[in-house]
Amino acid sequence: MPRARETPIVKLVQKEFKSKADADKAVEMAAYMKTAMPFYGVQKPDRIPIYKLLKKEFPAQSHEQYVDNVRALWQLPHREEKYAALEYACMFPQYINVESLELYAQLIESGAWWDFVDVVAINLVGHAYLKERLKMKGTIDRWSGAKDMWVRRSSLICHNHHKAQTDREQLFATCLKLSHEKEFFIRKAIGWALREYSYVDGKGVKKFLNDNRDTLSPLSFREGAKGLIRSGLMK
Repeated sequence: MPRARETPIVKLVQKEFKSKADADKAVEMAAYMKTAMPFYGVQKPDRIPIYKLLKKEFPAQSHEQYVDNVRALWQLPHREEKYAALEYACMFPQYINVESLELYAQLIESGAWWDFVDVVAINLVGHAYLKERLKMKGTIDRWSGAKDMWVRRSSLICHNHHKAQTDREQLFATCLKLSHEKEFFIRKAIGWALREYSYVDGKGVKKFLNDNRDTLSPLSFREGAKGLIRSGLMK
């Protein structure tokens, strides 16, 4: 078998990104993301046609092919190529399930920055959780105690966008479990997850925030209360 760099899907992505590369924008984008990882300098509007071409030319016909294609794109050096890997992973909902969790955990741990991790946690892990709640619940509990900070963050924000289907008990328990952490990305995630849930259960989140005001960090409390303050439920 050819190496991943030589596969047709990789060749297409690299060809397309190289044709749209902008060296000046590449520098700006890397500075904004605070990363030494190289960029082509292709901004999101210009990446979308490439994503559509990927889906058209390389539809995943099996779970194995889905995983192989995501990994082939993910191992490439430029950040836009990794964005393409994540977009490709989101294109095929039939494969967003418990069977893909090993892949998603690898993306989270190796991505190790918010622009990668948040997509995986919310759009992949979160969707798998909605589809297979009983199978996923234990995994999310374990992730909340993981050594890797980004995996722990994912155990919080994977609840985002679940709306009325949010596992309230698990969300609140995870927020309290991680409330002692000083890491900014954990404290921010606690507040973000609570704020998202407050849009469907404002009274429940208000009570949780007030009951645990001395336990939650000021950042988590402030972020969690934003929607409630805008709606007039909190002052």
